[in-house]
Amino acid sequence: MLVALFPGDGIGPEVIAQARRVLDALKIDGLTYEEGLVGGVAYKATGHPLPPETLDIARRADAILFGAVGDFDCDSLERRLRPEQAILGLRKELTLFSNLRPAKMFPELSEASTLRPEIAAAIDLMIVRELNGDVYFGEKGLRTTATGLREGYDIMSYNEDEVRRIAHSAFRTAQARRGKLCSVDKANVLDTSQLWRDVVIETAKDYPDVALTHMYVDNAAMQLVRNPAQFDVIVTGNLFGDILSDQASMCVGSIGMLASASLDANGKGLYEPIHGSAPDIAGQGKANPLATVLSAAMMLRYSLGMAAQADRIEAAVAKALAGGARSPDLGGSLTTAQMGDAVLAALGD
Repeated sequence: MLVALFPGDGIGPEVIAQARRVLDALKIDGLTYEEGLVGGVAYKATGHPLPPETLDIARRADAILFGAVGDFDCDSLERRLRPEQAILGLRKELTLFSNLRPAKMFPELSEASTLRPEIAAAIDLMIVRELNGDVYFGEKGLRTTATGLREGYDIMSYNEDEVRRIAHSAFRTAQARRGKLCSVDKANVLDTSQLWRDVVIETAKDYPDVALTHMYVDNAAMQLVRNPAQFDVIVTGNLFGDILSDQASMCVGSIGMLASASLDANGKGLYEPIHGSAPDIAGQGKANPLATVLSAAMMLRYSLGMAAQADRIEAAVAKALAGGARSPDLGGSLTTAQMGDAVLAALGD
């Protein structure tokens, strides 16, 4: 089994290092790694954020563990050369269309949430975000209007096949959880969302055991802080999913706690923490590695068929938190490596 390691920029190398320590501690037979450059470091070394050598590693690998991309030094580059194009390119080239972003409250972190403890404690949901469409991949550009004004445009679009495949993914995810699916859109004003809603309703006929509801995205944002316990699985488009999953991360205490999986139709996936490269704290040992460690657990579960090992990692994270392990984002003072030490200690108990 080959795992591609793409640390990337900023705190990416620091958190990937801790996830690898945890994976190595499991002593999994046949697990090997190959590392590649992505993002700003790749651009500086090769002239492109996703060089061919890295893409080759990604295609050969059974799964990808990704750190983060983003570098202020590259902000002035044309868009196709910016670090973020590495992750967008991988999603497109590998057809990673289904993004799973779990948000579950660890009881030990209830005080870290900005929500009241009794509300935060009930959070246990999964956001299924479509990754290959929407404004991220639609036609875009800058132009001049007839009156001489500069105008930017980004076209939001989905075809019915794109919606149907993410809907199937979401319904199957709901079947494996509590059987509730909420589809989030903006069908009252967007034709793209109306098509989305129509196709999700059509697909629901194949899943009579899943209760389907619909919610406008603005209401969904409000409900995530008002009554997050009502949600089991949320399915939504690329833009709305990006925003709602970051919101969910703060409901459970820190963006440094949320893992994610981006899957193709066959279960091959790219796994990454949802936080960014955080260049302001890079190299200072302040980054929380737990989202990356939990992403490695998702990798074992979804792509490598090792649910028992994934359970061990998740239990070790919970035990480390119960023992008081806290990085600065959680109100503590442990370094990135010390948080890794705490998980390894719990894993060995």
